[in-house]
Amino acid sequence: MTMSVDWYLRRLSRMGPREVGGRVVDAVRRRRWRSARPDCPSVTDALFTAVLPAGTIAAIAPDAAKRLIAEADRLMYGHAEYFGVVRDDLVHPDWWCDPKTGRRAPWGYAFDVPYRNEDAVGDIKQIWELSRHQYLTVLAAAYAITGNERYAERVAEHLRSWWAANAPLRGVHWISGIELGIRLLSWVWIRRLLDGWPGAAGLFEGNPVALNQIWHHQRWLAAFPSRGSSANNHVIAEAAGQFAAACAFAWFPSSARWRAGALRSLERHLDGNTFDSGLNRELATEYHGLVLELGLAAVAEADAAGVPVPASIRLVLLRMTDALAAVVDNRLRPPRQGDADDGHGLVVDGTGTDRWASLLATGDAVFGRLDWWPGVTGTDVRTTLLAALIKPTEPAVSRPASRPAHFADAGLTILRGPEEIWCRCDGGPHGFLSIAAHAHADALSVEVRHDGVDVLADPGTYCYHGQPLWRQYFRSTLGHNTLQLDGADQSVSGGPFLWTRQARSRVLAADASGDGVANWAAEHDGYQGGSVHRRRVELTAAKQELRVVDEVRGPSRDVCLAFHLGPAIAADLVGNRAALTWIRDGEGRSAVLDLPGELSWSAHRGETDPPLGWYSAGFGRKEPATTLVGTGRADGAASSGEFTTVLRFRG
Repeated sequence: MTMSVDWYLRRLSRMGPREVGGRVVDAVRRRRWRSARPDCPSVTDALFTAVLPAGTIAAIAPDAAKRLIAEADRLMYGHAEYFGVVRDDLVHPDWWCDPKTGRRAPWGYAFDVPYRNEDAVGDIKQIWELSRHQYLTVLAAAYAITGNERYAERVAEHLRSWWAANAPLRGVHWISGIELGIRLLSWVWIRRLLDGWPGAAGLFEGNPVALNQIWHHQRWLAAFPSRGSSANNHVIAEAAGQFAAACAFAWFPSSARWRAGALRSLERHLDGNTFDSGLNRELATEYHGLVLELGLAAVAEADAAGVPVPASIRLVLLRMTDALAAVVDNRLRPPRQGDADDGHGLVVDGTGTDRWASLLATGDAVFGRLDWWPGVTGTDVRTTLLAALIKPTEPAVSRPASRPAHFADAGLTILRGPEEIWCRCDGGPHGFLSIAAHAHADALSVEVRHDGVDVLADPGTYCYHGQPLWRQYFRSTLGHNTLQLDGADQSVSGGPFLWTRQARSRVLAADASGDGVANWAAEHDGYQGGSVHRRRVELTAAKQELRVVDEVRGPSRDVCLAFHLGPAIAADLVGNRAALTWIRDGEGRSAVLDLPGELSWSAHRGETDPPLGWYSAGFGRKEPATTLVGTGRADGAASSGEFTTVLRFRG
């Protein structure tokens, strides 16, 4: 995917004067750095002191350690899977090769590499992911737990290979700040987890090549921060990685300056990226998890190094943790909202470890759980490691006395019913900042689960680069459980991470008290021509019934109403009634979906021309799932402008 002149003009239109000025400075600096690449200053007597407290490794739960070691052994044999692509080449990886397309990224000055062009580079996510070196933190953790030096030796071999193949400012791994920031955080934890290995000091502080890489990474991050309309989760990763390295690897003349600048950036942007309610402003749940992980890791480094952290940083992380505890379903699954790319801040656990349970466990250890928090029964390695470094603090703010259900600033409401019925209603802002990069055109969409199973599902994300048709579908209005008018999206896309016009939503009513009937209502103005889409949702506990009423106000329009079923749901559509069945824990479950009779209904599954009927459980992966689509006309001045859908769960 290459960017046209029109795209650059659209992108420029979303920037303010200050951002434009900053990007001009960046462009000048990139030109100057092309021929002026300074050497790392001389470092003598460097010591690594940010070690784990005694007894930390022994405190790791045995089953969590077992999962980690199993994962490490798979990696030692060269096996891994990233974004749906199975790899067997990790014994001697090619750092520049995309295993999906077989293409190798071109060599050259980093800022000349056309990383968005899959024909020239390959799938950039596939190339970048391995070089975050989070699989090496897993191997380093396996060494820390077992003392087996083969894990440490593999880590050292791969780091030396990477450093040799990726000279500063040369190649695809020096393009994106989020990659540099996460990589630095991985290196800090690798050094910490290898501390008992005799070769650790010689690999890092005693190694001029490593020192040169660490210095150039931090110099890069100090020079090219994400700016203005791009200051989303990327800037958090940049600041967290920079801060962690400047704390743990404080060996350079600029370390104190880098540390102070990164801490200021982290404080500013962590607050700026977070609603007062604690939800992430991107309204993309996986980025809530990523930012929370990065923030906790940064605080861990500060406490390990004895660097004071503003109280506001801990308070934002506390609010984020409480918000996460509030929105998960009974199986600890959060909403599937907005973009998701499987990105993590710190990985030290094996396959099967629940990310969200891990974050709640860490929140319990650091902040203390509230009585209404859901219980966490699983174990993980990361909580033990972070909790050993982070100093528990008594929050200086009042926390919710009961489980919040309506987050007014984020426009997100959770309706809960019996038999673990969970329903997310979306009446919030389209996205964050002027480009709303990770938003979907999903205003007024609903997401419904029964005992953790997706019934009315958010289909997910699937891809970012290289497949524009699929990117468009998974972000589209038709790709969500909401109503489309005249075949148009509610918000107008100007590119894969750019929206040029954004629907404005407002919540009209939200009562999720759970006293028999919970209800929600909202509307948005995304459709031009004077039309307004208004939706009401009512959950009746006694009936195990969810009623959705869609109303179109304005001139007569073509209507398309979509309901996406989860991949586990089988549907038998007859007329305007769909019988739904699925299996949960070996037991058959069922529901009936009565669809508006004013519309003509059809079922779609796994279609490709155009895409329809798909579910993406994770980035790079998709599977067929049933989508029910109703089409017809809406006359905003007549009864045909209102459509009622009823979902009834059977006991």
